[in-house]
Amino acid sequence: HVQLRESGGGSVQAGGSLRLACHVSDLSISIRCMGWFQSVKDERRILVATIDRAKRSSYAEFVAGRFTIYRDNPKDTLHLEMTDLKPEDSGTYYCALGQIGECPGAPRTSAGAFEYWGQGTQVSVFT
Repeated sequence: HVQLRESGGGSVQAGGSLRLACHVSDLSISIRCMGWFQSVKDERRILVATIDRAKRSSYAEFVAGRFTIYRDNPKDTLHLEMTDLKPEDSGTYYCALGQIGECPGAPRTSAGAFEYWGQGTQVSVFT
């Protein structure tokens, strides 16, 4: 069955960088909308970034210019490059896999548009 597995989280000083990865098994990601979401203290998941079949990306305002989402289709892996990290970036980051083609409602694609989710990886930014 389809599984998403995130990795790359950790604890980093403010201003530092992390690169998250999400490997998908049992399904090719190449033609699907994918995204990253942030959750803080088990509250609702907030959209961070999405990327569609054509590799068009969109970002939440609070990460624009600092984060980059990209996909490695042959490896069925989604990445999130996080730079200039801030304490408010701390939280659990979830990878999500959605429909074929575009990401609906981009740049404000809702969590409900995604069918499959990973278990999350923790990011902690300290000063």
